[in-house]
Amino acid sequence: MHNTLEFLLHHGYTVLLIWVFAEQIGLPVPTLPLLLAAGAVAGTGRLNFFGVWLICILAALFADSIWYQLGRSKGIKILQLLCKISLEPDSCVRKTEGLFAQQGARSLLFAKFLPGLGTMAPPLAGIFRMKPRKFLFYDGLGASLWSGTFLTLGYAFSGQIEAIAERAATLGGRLLVILLGALVAYILWKYIARRHFLAELRIARITVDDLKSRIDAGEDLTIVDLRHSLDFEADPETIPGAMRMDAKEIQAQSALLPRDREIILFCT
Repeated sequence: MHNTLEFLLHHGYTVLLIWVFAEQIGLPVPTLPLLLAAGAVAGTGRLNFFGVWLICILAALFADSIWYQLGRSKGIKILQLLCKISLEPDSCVRKTEGLFAQQGARSLLFAKFLPGLGTMAPPLAGIFRMKPRKFLFYDGLGASLWSGTFLTLGYAFSGQIEAIAERAATLGGRLLVILLGALVAYILWKYIARRHFLAELRIARITVDDLKSRIDAGEDLTIVDLRHSLDFEADPETIPGAMRMDAKEIQAQSALLPRDREIILFCT
């Protein structure tokens, strides 16, 4: 944190603009320490608090507008691309769409506080054709709330943050090793859990080619489209004859499924 404070003093607003934009566009650079540090420096009077706040809002809005336009032009594919590089690609799209379906434009107000959703929400707004003015209004409020919260924390506790920074400096490389070790352990745990899930899933999977050949052969099958309603709205094509049912409703509506034939489910 001490080095971050010195860095901000020497390079100021330009670095904050570039850093926040880079994080919001999807690069793996942590913005939280920088926002706290910027607030702490503003608390000493060496940076203007409202100038820093405005820069953070503009940087976030610029990055989010790019994702919004990509969502409008590329559709659901851009969201699937983002989810492929996430730690939970199998549930990423459904979790994001579920929250967006429940909250709509309001999800933009708190999206940046939730890991992953901050990058996912702007392209979703574009995919489902949210009006540009509405998007900019809610996204601007969300960026204001997100950056203002952490800048204010840094401002209010500027003396304590400096003390923490000095303590962290005494730990030196050991602190970095601990943090990196925790990050690696978390990623490894997620990877193992996903491999276990996929191993169980493969037992009962059928390929697209197998399904087509069985349909062509006239087999009596029940096919259920479990895609989220937002997925279906963005891409309404489905397998001919398939029933539509949300995955959350499959247990409640299980009586609708026949017991005398094979049932095949799909969600992508």
